[in-house]
Amino acid sequence: MVMDVIVGLVPLAPLAGFLLIGLLNKQLRPWLASLVACGSVLISFLLSIVLFFGMGEQQSFTFTAFEWIAAGDFAVSFSFLVDPLSILMMLIITGVGFLIHVYSTGYMKGDEGYNRFFAYLNLFIFFMLLLVMGANYLLMFVGWEGVGLCSYLLIGFWFKNTEYNNAAKKAFIMNRIGDVGLILGVIMILIHFGSLSYPEVFAQAGDIDSGVITAITLLLFVGAIGKSAQIPLYTWLPDAMAGPTPVSALIHAATMVTAGIYMIARNNLLYTLAPLALDIVAVVGVATALFAATIAILQNDIKKVLAYSTVSQLGLMFLALGVGAYTTGIFHMTTHAFFKALLFLGAGSVIHAMSGDQDIRNMGGLRKYLPITFATFLIGTLAIGGLPPFAGFFSKDEILASTFVNSPVLWIVALVASLLTAFYMFRLFFLTFSGQSRASEEVKGHLHESPTSMTFPLIALAILSAIGGFIGIPSVFGGGHALNNFLAPVFAASHEVAGAHHLDHSTELILMGVVVGLTLITIYFAYNLYVKKGSVPAPESAERTGLVRLIYNKYYVDELYEKVVTQPLNFLSRVTDTVVERLMIDQLVNGTGKLVTWGGRTLRLIQTGNTGFYVFAMVISIIILFVVKTLI
Repeated sequence: MVMDVIVGLVPLAPLAGFLLIGLLNKQLRPWLASLVACGSVLISFLLSIVLFFGMGEQQSFTFTAFEWIAAGDFAVSFSFLVDPLSILMMLIITGVGFLIHVYSTGYMKGDEGYNRFFAYLNLFIFFMLLLVMGANYLLMFVGWEGVGLCSYLLIGFWFKNTEYNNAAKKAFIMNRIGDVGLILGVIMILIHFGSLSYPEVFAQAGDIDSGVITAITLLLFVGAIGKSAQIPLYTWLPDAMAGPTPVSALIHAATMVTAGIYMIARNNLLYTLAPLALDIVAVVGVATALFAATIAILQNDIKKVLAYSTVSQLGLMFLALGVGAYTTGIFHMTTHAFFKALLFLGAGSVIHAMSGDQDIRNMGGLRKYLPITFATFLIGTLAIGGLPPFAGFFSKDEILASTFVNSPVLWIVALVASLLTAFYMFRLFFLTFSGQSRASEEVKGHLHESPTSMTFPLIALAILSAIGGFIGIPSVFGGGHALNNFLAPVFAASHEVAGAHHLDHSTELILMGVVVGLTLITIYFAYNLYVKKGSVPAPESAERTGLVRLIYNKYYVDELYEKVVTQPLNFLSRVTDTVVERLMIDQLVNGTGKLVTWGGRTLRLIQTGNTGFYVFAMVISIIILFVVKTLI
């Protein structure tokens, strides 16, 4: 009973925070609004820790709040599933979310929408918890759509800027495209399984035709492509950097974009029974990882580099899921939440010091002005670069090892994407913190370290980025892989169906040494180019040709979508507006109105006040009615 109450309070706390701040928006002082927002998420985090330690030997349990929908044989309850996977997600969402809330108190200080911002953050946390805690597909879908709504609100938070509003609309629409696939997949599950409950669906999975399972998993994957920004629906995420930096850290690095990863991991048994779907997941993932990484190497906006890095890292997670290494995908998702949130918040600290300038060509030499930001950003860069013993090393190595077992070709592509990650991240790091300052004298006069409210989350996330990988120490290092053991009950059925394939220790160590060695060479290349030689990316006006021009313009994908999708739809809308709306519907409606008006004016003429004429009209009318009745 106590555990049931705790489970219910985890999502209710941020919901209560949202309602309190939202309803009393103008009446609450900013410090009180931030206290409510941070406190509610902290409560959820502490309760999640209680659930983590309170599970004991129990592998999972379901808490049902009430019967939600009942129609004939169909019934859906408002239920929460608490198992290792959902608890891990709850800890990430509330833990990293709390640190980002604290950071926001300093970053958003003085903003006219301060209270509204925290209300939106609390609402996002609520919907994200609903997504990962739901015990059925319908509740997951409610959370899925909810985080999409919050993403729209937060990306376009500074709504007076038209460009930011366009970015918010782009994110919302592209997510809706993916959501069409998701809802069709859920409908197919209901038709073929007769239920939307996870346990009931997974229990019947082995009895359903493999073609149906493949169709369902591919449709669900379409939803994951939209939410987790994979090819071809990835372009919304870089544009989403229009929102405040804490939004980038929370929604577009640590939580929302990982919803697709969680959804596939939750449905691991269905995907294991659909090898074709898994192959497609792997290919799309590795293609996205390489494609986004190539774009990131020539970006000069500090947040855009991190945005394309997020797209690339999500691709690696999908690659892990696609080769059946579900725990590995979740492992990298966890470490990525630590170091990418750290990097985004570090970028926010840099932007704060640079008076809003985000162009790394105008930075340099910030190490002496921002010592804490420099040290923590370095840890995040080392972690995402995959150097031992930082968190990203363990999870990325696992992805490469699992991929090598299944496909050496995919391993090579993933390795190239990994090396490009090390290059563009150290390019970003060196251009930002090393060398001489390239900022204007006015900006130099305001350079300073961020306040404690912003540096404390940086330090906490830096610690997690440094040691977070130890939850997955592999056996080759004498570790027991605690995360694998913790998540084992969730993926046990898939392992029984597919079996497990592992590299021998000598091969794994050789591959690990090759990857680390090539990574160090890549980092030295970046150091030589941007520190020793002092190279600075060319200005916007510079002439670019060939492949450099293609990559610098992000392969013209946005322009292609504009020509192939947006402009034809806008043309169709204009034609529909002119022909159907104005010439047909409007004319029909207006004509009806004119006919009624004309009829009224005409009939008014016979209202003469002459009684004899009225009697004559009545007699004529009776005769007409009699004739008509006789003929009928």
